[in-house]
Amino acid sequence: MGKNAGQRVLDGLIKRGDGEEMQAVIWMSDLRGSTQLAETLSRTDYLEALNYYFDSVAGAVIEHGGEVLKFIGDAVLAIFPIDDISLDKLPACEKAIQAAANAQHRMELVNHEREREGLPLLGFGTALHIGALTYGNIGTPRRLDFTVIGSAVNEASRIEGLCKPLGQTILVSNAFAAKAGVELTSVGKHTLRGVSEEQELFTLPA
Repeated sequence: MGKNAGQRVLDGLIKRGDGEEMQAVIWMSDLRGSTQLAETLSRTDYLEALNYYFDSVAGAVIEHGGEVLKFIGDAVLAIFPIDDISLDKLPACEKAIQAAANAQHRMELVNHEREREGLPLLGFGTALHIGALTYGNIGTPRRLDFTVIGSAVNEASRIEGLCKPLGQTILVSNAFAAKAGVELTSVGKHTLRGVSEEQELFTLPA
């Protein structure tokens, strides 16, 4: 489907039950400690924190050519469509890595200001994965949801869930690392819930 699929939905070109297969880099981010933030901050301050986080993460994705599909609570689901999966080095991986590094930098700037103001610092985890997915409209006739589905999306979510226990902001799958074309740092093999074999995960070099 490529880029601008969201506009195709708005134009009525992708209807309920429609779906197209595609290859993409899948981006899944989640705000760290959001429950504690919600309990300790005023509603206004909590919403402001969420917006700073979304600006940092989603803003970086958009700036580097990705498509933000949805905000799920304090999570961000995005994709970088792949035109030709057969390439040894995928431009989509390069863009996703640049976006991840940019998101970290943006959050550092936000936290510098929050520290100055005596506010809690914000952290997040991001998973980058590659896989086949179905991109389309699902739901009931009165409430459609435009999203991506597939095992690769679920795996990206599982990988993101390991960011906190592994002490990493960015984790990427072995499939992503194989197509990234840059040196990444292994953090070992780990079990993903629902996946039979352990998966080697990587992070960006320090």
